[in-house]
Amino acid sequence: MDKTSIDRRNFLKLTALGAGAAGIGTGLTAKPASAAPVETSAKILILGAGAAGTALANRLSDRLNGAEITLLDPRQDHYYQPGYTLIAAGLKPSGYSVTKTSDWLPRSVNWIAESAAEIDPDAKTVTTSSGTTLAYDYLVVATGLKLDYEAIDGMSLDLIGTNGIGSVYAGPEYAAKTWAAMDRFTDEGGVGLFTRPATEMKCAGAPLKYTFLTDDYARRKGNRGKVEMLYAAHSGSFFSVPIVNEKVRMLYDERGVKSVYDHVMTAIDPGRKVVTFQTPDGPQEIGFDFTNVIPPMRAHDVVKDSPLSWKTGKWVAEGWVEVDKATLRHARFANVFAVGDVAGVPKGKTAASVKWQVPVVEDHLVAQIQGKEGTQTYNGYTSCPLITKIGRAMLVEFDYQNNLTPSFPGLIAPLEELWVSWLMKEVALKATYNAMLRGRA
Repeated sequence: MDKTSIDRRNFLKLTALGAGAAGIGTGLTAKPASAAPVETSAKILILGAGAAGTALANRLSDRLNGAEITLLDPRQDHYYQPGYTLIAAGLKPSGYSVTKTSDWLPRSVNWIAESAAEIDPDAKTVTTSSGTTLAYDYLVVATGLKLDYEAIDGMSLDLIGTNGIGSVYAGPEYAAKTWAAMDRFTDEGGVGLFTRPATEMKCAGAPLKYTFLTDDYARRKGNRGKVEMLYAAHSGSFFSVPIVNEKVRMLYDERGVKSVYDHVMTAIDPGRKVVTFQTPDGPQEIGFDFTNVIPPMRAHDVVKDSPLSWKTGKWVAEGWVEVDKATLRHARFANVFAVGDVAGVPKGKTAASVKWQVPVVEDHLVAQIQGKEGTQTYNGYTSCPLITKIGRAMLVEFDYQNNLTPSFPGLIAPLEELWVSWLMKEVALKATYNAMLRGRA
């Protein structure tokens, strides 16, 4: 079989094997059906009902018998964030990414629709936004991250969809507004300016893929000659994995996407349509007709200001939870774990990473309840179906060491622009994500 031209029948075979290459991995799956429930009266508190918190709540509710599992999160809606790019490309409506939080939670879990206001790991308590104190035996921090738009001078959410300003990350409705702005831009032409922040961020491939998508729409409309595409990289490269970075560089060169390096966005002037960057040569301004604003990303203040965040090293300002990168257990509080975007590890801010992280936390937490040692480890698995045009994507999967870790070696070449990789993103990923939320994948 030609690995660059897998047909529909083979695509269905691949998804039947687990759909893991749809951006969320195949290395770890649900616990074996024969695993007997563990009897315990432990109080387990999970902060956050996003992908990580919900998946872990479901797995623990099946794995433990008698445990008091409490989930703390004020959000009534659950957002399928991998769908934001498809919404911002005009391929899905904003409702595609929205379900109810309650739809995914098992009845045995006590959901408190409040946020955490204070974390005291010494006292083993969390204070809620209403002032209620919750005691725990085990704490799992799965609060996600904060999109720090305030860190960009002149930027606010109400600008999205106006003056050529988009922002895919802000949420489903904002992704739809971003599509409207990008659609106008690729009709009218001008300068498209694409950036990413210097902080850690979720799905670092998203800024790259939205640049590719904008270029493709301009070409499809016959307007590429009216459009100038510019990508401002925050560092000396586009992507942290060297071989992927080189592939993106080659594709950008091939498609006429210009680039500048070591440009970090610090301000935007919507009226003048100008972005200010911090560069090694001082502040520099670049004008735009369309731009996809991606803000700095940090832990929420309740985590950042708690004893759980990193106190030394490069992540102090960003506030991620200080955990062992293999076990996701806190470095100083043995009964605390972090999972998902908030975990302070070198890779792992994607839904793909969550699928691999959650079983590791489950394994070590349950083993600790039993007085045993967990055995599973997280190797940094991260995946990005890197869209390069409508109908084509590269299925990029890698680990802490930047090794490519393809789920289907010999069938799907990770650096080839394939139709099947596109279908993994557009079709298979959501079903696998939903199975993960249920604790079944």
